[in-house]
Amino acid sequence: MAERIAAIDCGTNSIKILIGAYPEILVRESRMVRLGQGVDTTGLLADDALTRTFAAIDEYAALLARYGVTRLRFCATSATRDAGNADLFVEGVRARLGVVPEVLSGDEEAALVFRGAVGHLRRAAAGPVLVVDIGGGSTELVLGHDRPDVAVSMDIGSVRLHERHLDTDPPTAAEIAACRSDIDRHLATCPVPVVDAASVIGTSGTIKTLAAAMLDLEVYDRDAIDGAELGVADTLDYVDRLLAMTVAERRAIGSMHPGRADVIGAGALIWSRILAQAGVSTYRVSEADILYGIAASLVSP
Repeated sequence: MAERIAAIDCGTNSIKILIGAYPEILVRESRMVRLGQGVDTTGLLADDALTRTFAAIDEYAALLARYGVTRLRFCATSATRDAGNADLFVEGVRARLGVVPEVLSGDEEAALVFRGAVGHLRRAAAGPVLVVDIGGGSTELVLGHDRPDVAVSMDIGSVRLHERHLDTDPPTAAEIAACRSDIDRHLATCPVPVVDAASVIGTSGTIKTLAAAMLDLEVYDRDAIDGAELGVADTLDYVDRLLAMTVAERRAIGSMHPGRADVIGAGALIWSRILAQAGVSTYRVSEADILYGIAASLVSP
């Protein structure tokens, strides 16, 4: 029997697990834990955020035991990079799983995102390919052909920008303009030449959730989303409609996870500004994200 491996990615908004005899996937699950709650303001991981995250990790420990996992790589990203009390998180993970989480640098995170998304899609994308991963605390942009040529991790994400700018439900025009300006400032100094992309692949929960809504899916369906090709103009129109909705209206969308409904407006703004600069008319959505890159690194470093 092939060795069972597992990858865990703990970000600002969610913690995800993949178990399998890679590339065969046996389990893929996600929990919305909002670990990065308030980090942009306080610089610290909140006690209740840690409690939620550790509860999810306890569930994942049971899954690892059930599937006989022999190797695990646990990666943590933006919220843990930024928190002054990250040692509490590290010790909590070690106590529950027996491993010390790797706090990835922005470059490491971007490379794993590219490896997961590009390696997963069977139909080759025209190069250079821009891979975009919008997380809760950071956004990764990676441009390359078979491997990354240039990458950046920007400190803008759905949770971070929602907490920083979008206080009203639904957000006001002034709040949206301030959020958009913040995004544009980051893109203006971004070392990745977004305009050079011949094709774009979007991954991460924000982009996949937007795709599910645009495809009018009654529930979130990974098979229907994976590899889908969507229009940029249609996406920009949908983002405008989404920003006009209340959180309650967003939660009424069948494919929308309730734990993402409040912050997806900020994530959607990030996506729309990137697409507007990329100069492509369509893009593809990949179900494979950083988890697949982490898993692949266990099989072939």
